[in-house]
Amino acid sequence: MEKFTTLNGVAAALKIINVDTDMIIPKQYLKTIKRTGLGKGLFSEQRYNDDGSENPGFVLNKPAYRNAKILVTGDNFGCGSSREHAPWALADFGIRCVISTSFGDIFYNNCFKNGLLPIRVTHEELEKLFDDAERGANATLTIDLEKQEIRGPDGGVVTFEIDPFRKHCLLNGLDDIGLTMKKKPSIDAFELKEKSEHPWL
Repeated sequence: MEKFTTLNGVAAALKIINVDTDMIIPKQYLKTIKRTGLGKGLFSEQRYNDDGSENPGFVLNKPAYRNAKILVTGDNFGCGSSREHAPWALADFGIRCVISTSFGDIFYNNCFKNGLLPIRVTHEELEKLFDDAERGANATLTIDLEKQEIRGPDGGVVTFEIDPFRKHCLLNGLDDIGLTMKKKPSIDAFELKEKSEHPWL
């Protein structure tokens, strides 16, 4: 998993509450178990018109936000059904951080397992970040995970809380497999001991 230390990028404002996982990545894109290629389906019902053309009014289709790395969005982001494809689609599009006041629990947990940082802020802080994100190409935020800070284009700082273990995993690029592999010497030693003491197994 790619390490998350400091992220500097354009922030896009999605002023919608209760964005569920079906809106993030509609069900027709769930036929694959690959983590790549899902970016094209991200918010597809909002990004594309019925004829397949782009909807110019959707924020991620606007020139200033096509390469957004941060999404600032309304309450309860990622609610609805459980689908790991939701963080996969965000990551494949290039988004590494989602900022909201609250998240769906399963989506929130899945983000950490896939190298995305979901940040909870207060409603007052969210409004300030919405203002920052609406500056177009100048809507650049810096996310410093080590310091637990969001730094805005005008020098303003918002601090955030994060579970220390999840912070450690993101900083070191450790998903569940990576955490297991860190114990490989102990696992190998145990298996060698078992083979020696119980050769018939």
